Amino acid sequence: MPASPRDTIGPPLALYVHVPWCVRKCPYCDFNSHGVGRGTDLPEAEYLAALLADLEADLPLAAGRPLVSVFIGGGTPSLMSAEFYARFFEALAQRLPLAQDIEITLEANPGTLERGRFQGYRQAGINRLSLGVQSFQSAQLSALGRIHSGDDAVAAVAEARAAGFDNLNLDLMHGLPGQTPELALADLECALALEPEHLSWYQLTLEPNTEFHSHPPALPHEEVLWDIQDLGHERLEAAGMARYEISAYARPGRRSRHNLNYWRFGDYLGIGAGSHGKLSVADGESGRLHIERRWKTRQPEAYLRRREDPRGFVAGRSEVGDDELPLEFAMNALRLVEGVAMADWAAHTGRPRTLLGERLVAARKKGLLVEDAQRLQASPQGLLFLNELLALVSEAGTE
Repeated sequence: MPASPRDTIGPPLALYVHVPWCVRKCPYCDFNSHGVGRGTDLPEAEYLAALLADLEADLPLAAGRPLVSVFIGGGTPSLMSAEFYARFFEALAQRLPLAQDIEITLEANPGTLERGRFQGYRQAGINRLSLGVQSFQSAQLSALGRIHSGDDAVAAVAEARAAGFDNLNLDLMHGLPGQTPELALADLECALALEPEHLSWYQLTLEPNTEFHSHPPALPHEEVLWDIQDLGHERLEAAGMARYEISAYARPGRRSRHNLNYWRFGDYLGIGAGSHGKLSVADGESGRLHIERRWKTRQPEAYLRRREDPRGFVAGRSEVGDDELPLEFAMNALRLVEGVAMADWAAHTGRPRTLLGERLVAARKKGLLVEDAQRLQASPQGLLFLNELLALVSEAGTE
């Protein structure tokens, strides 16, 4: 159902859908994912019914805005059948207006278990595929607990192309256990040979509540990590993959609209077990918009039961206070290579740009900001030391 022109409330609106199951939990993963093993029958009909009930409850928050993007993440969303997504999108279009050029992304595992479904996914309306490759090298895939091989990844890309996907992202990690700059660049060469439209190239980090955090593997030394980043960035840029966010590279016109909406502080509904949403909600009396974050019941079994629970699916919510807005906005916007217009900082945080004053001068003297009075934009050095830059900018908003 295409969007019709209308007055809308708040920033652009996206939808995040979480599918919590995967074949096996990876040791570095801190997402809400639950390993079920191979060949397990998932409760597709029950989960679809729960997702739609969850969406129904959130519809008032859409405030008439069309969806500009949908992102289906996990877990491993490609464990669900094409029929599951066809039914979901049919129901979605009956409930919310969709932008004419809506971007719909599905995360997929390049393992053989899910292959063969790409044509069905494309027919269901999914027009962007994100393949979790992480590496093309057997030793490193094994260390990461991945269930696919490098050959599986290459075959998955070929199948995706044959199914009609012309907008493809590859997720690739660097800074892996035992990785050298040569091995990292070899992974990049394999990825570039597949000619993806988008590449998410990010460093492995040891997150709390993961196996890697409890039992850390031997990671490359800091000097090696710097070499990998410098050489990798240079190679990607030379290949025509322009960096537009700290870990995101794209060919012209292929930047992820869904992620851009996050980084530009847009709104998004979150449905599914453990999903998160960020909404601009109008105060009933003054009409003033405030930012609310809400999250849904995390455990899949408990989430399914919430369909019959009068409390609904929301597990918690919090309002972003005025004092928190500068950091909330800066944490997203300053990840973008292009930064944001200075006017956007004032509009989203409610703080006049004059409060930035001496902080901007200090950040520029440290080489963390670009010398542009009209933009708030991290320099290449600032992207490397983003936490220091965020501290300067966000503290300025609370003075």
